[in-house]
Amino acid sequence: MKRNIALIATLVLIVGSILYLQSQKAGPTSVAIGADTIATSSVHSAQYAANSLIYPMARELVSPDGYINTGGEPIKLSDLVGKKVILLDFWTYSCINCQRTIPYLESWYQKYQNDGLVIIGIHTPEFSFEKQLSNVATAVANFGITYPVVLDSNYATWNAYNNNYWPEEYLIDIDGLVREHNIGEGNYQETETNIQQLLSQRAQTLGLSLNIPTSLTTVNGAIETNSPETYFDSSRNTYLGDGQQNTPGVQMFTAPTTFVLNTLYLDKTWNIESEYAENITPGARIIYQYDAKDVYFVASSKLGVTVTVLIDGKPIQVDKGADVNALGQVYIQAPRLYKLVEGTTQQQHTMELIVQQSGLDAYTFTFG
Repeated sequence: MKRNIALIATLVLIVGSILYLQSQKAGPTSVAIGADTIATSSVHSAQYAANSLIYPMARELVSPDGYINTGGEPIKLSDLVGKKVILLDFWTYSCINCQRTIPYLESWYQKYQNDGLVIIGIHTPEFSFEKQLSNVATAVANFGITYPVVLDSNYATWNAYNNNYWPEEYLIDIDGLVREHNIGEGNYQETETNIQQLLSQRAQTLGLSLNIPTSLTTVNGAIETNSPETYFDSSRNTYLGDGQQNTPGVQMFTAPTTFVLNTLYLDKTWNIESEYAENITPGARIIYQYDAKDVYFVASSKLGVTVTVLIDGKPIQVDKGADVNALGQVYIQAPRLYKLVEGTTQQQHTMELIVQQSGLDAYTFTFG
């Protein structure tokens, strides 16, 4: 009898042990990204437990409005967490600050994609024309971007990340944790160093033998400017020096003969809209005294207009921007950023734009 009881006890112990071991078998884990809970690989880095107490979990892309450079296939972060290091870049194509960041992003993508880096551009528009897939696709091609771009036309992912700026980047490790958050331009060397470290961590976690590059990418120098971004629209035209600020509708302007630095002046009749100012009369002028090296102009025109660029009263010849022809003129039609002045040193100049036809939609000046 005692032998039978001992045998039964042994069997119970064995069965219990088997059940316990099965309950501890590695399986899919859940990672909270935003409001969603997604199934990911059970693979975690050795640092995951400690890092999860310090760094926030990334959020899933929310209701994308389109995809570029994906072959038409959707992208989900849940498919990448546990496999890749991810860099999200919130940008919009008419933003010069974003444009200056793109060469670094593209260089990193080419340099590290085979080592496990995925870069995703989250295109969140500042202006209405940037919501159109065809416009964004043209810009992506013109900039030579080969990494995936997701359209966020309704700000769904932007809001999920509580984003506020263009550009704004989030570097996400193999565990789905946001390890670095950058606002604006710069910090490139630190970001690339962190990319290299997270790729090494990924290789170790996945048991891969990879030789991660340790060199750092240099694309261009520091940007210096004493002139602020200057908007033409009724809600943000705080640098308007003549006429009524923050007032929509048609206004008649008479530009002064002397000008204050970093002040926007209009001449003749303009319709001030919610996103731009449109000239009603041909020969209308825009005058701005700036302190910068480069001048950029976000603009468009339904029928196309020719704009003559004067610097200190003369048609621009030296330091012409890439969009200005030999006559000192720029033809504006497609909604985008136009390069008017690309100088070698930061200086103060008075720029005058003469719009030869009606129908120019002027959005903003930016400087570099």
